[in-house]
Amino acid sequence: MTTVRRYWPVFLLPTAAAFVLGFVWPFLQGVYLSFCRFTTIRDATFIGPENYRAAVNDPSFIHAFRLTALFAVVAVVIINLAAFAVAYVLTQNIRGTGLFRTVFFMPNLIGGIVLGYIWSILFDGILRLWQTSILMNGTFGFWGLVILQCWQQIGYMMIIYIAGLQSVPESMLEAARMDGASRRQSLLRVTIPNLMPAITICLFLTLTNSFKLFDQNLALTGGAPIMFETGADGSLQTIRSTELLALNIYNTFYAQGSAARGVGQAKAVIFFLLVATISLLQLRLTRRGEVEQ
Repeated sequence: MTTVRRYWPVFLLPTAAAFVLGFVWPFLQGVYLSFCRFTTIRDATFIGPENYRAAVNDPSFIHAFRLTALFAVVAVVIINLAAFAVAYVLTQNIRGTGLFRTVFFMPNLIGGIVLGYIWSILFDGILRLWQTSILMNGTFGFWGLVILQCWQQIGYMMIIYIAGLQSVPESMLEAARMDGASRRQSLLRVTIPNLMPAITICLFLTLTNSFKLFDQNLALTGGAPIMFETGADGSLQTIRSTELLALNIYNTFYAQGSAARGVGQAKAVIFFLLVATISLLQLRLTRRGEVEQ
């Protein structure tokens, strides 16, 4: 311990330097660029909060925000309920649990782009029976994203829930059985309260992953189908009906030309603040639940 204290700079400084160079400095530079008009970082011209005004007045950004919020709520609920149910079943001493755990976890190892294209083929093969496509219907596109996200994430969350279930003290479960508690009562009064740390982790991961979804959105629908709305100034606005926030930022930055890069950067800063705020709020609420339990 004395040696560690003496040489703490050797352990701390490389990590701190990597964090500053890899995250803090690029982030601060990005915040500055969100107040600029630029093509590259070398020709940035400071223009004040104009990019933020354009971002919050962009109908496509508002639509993407609402769609992402809805997607996050639906995905978080389904993934955590399904992952807990699967984990609970697989900790009941049934045959082949190791095989089932492997099968459920495997989708998490496949890249998002690959998953998007695979599920696009599967969905279109099914929807062809009704003479339609996932790219032609916003509702199909939304639920396609939900199914894809659930299929990829349930296995990973299942592993965390299994670890939590296996850490529940057997003495508490035995005491509940001796007191005449049913399996349902033991689950609600003993298992779930002891599972709060795992629930906190899984809620945090599924919430942040849902808000940051990009690869799957790009590969599965690309934001299609496209809708047209009349803006407040009477101009015709293009809105991609299945475009989530991360994809909207990407399209703004790269697809709308150099004039919109500052707007895209402003959207990215707003996006960061949004995800950070929601994540911290969720952590605070669930940890409060841990303390109360």
